[in-house]
Amino acid sequence: MNVVRVVTKEQREDAYKIRTEVFVEEQQVPIEEEIDKFEDEAIHFVVYDHHQSAIGAGRLRFVDGYGKIERICIAKKARGTGAGRLLMEEIENEARIEGETKAKLNAQTQAQDFYQKLGYETISGEFLDAGIPHVTMVKQIV
Repeated sequence: MNVVRVVTKEQREDAYKIRTEVFVEEQQVPIEEEIDKFEDEAIHFVVYDHHQSAIGAGRLRFVDGYGKIERICIAKKARGTGAGRLLMEEIENEARIEGETKAKLNAQTQAQDFYQKLGYETISGEFLDAGIPHVTMVKQIV
């Protein structure tokens, strides 16, 4: 597996394909909520398997002194393989390169344990985003 920072149109399409598969088709998030006004300002990432098929995606923005990690998703067939950890490590590294010392994300509550294992701490109560329960989590990434 490898994670790439999106630089080509094809890579961006791969990111959108995985996000659509996971969020829109699997979790029933409306496409107009999934693909939003922040796409062009975000740094996008794609996880590829050893066959160079896209299996995961995420994005990074810089908001209020944080590297804000968003739209993290792994295709159902690739969950439990370490792809999510690899993706998060790469995004955190990019945030550090850009000078950030803190990362923030809004985690679906069903993924909260995953992020806690990566060192994230919950700082909010539960709230709904696209009809799905979430919490806000932060981590020092120095």
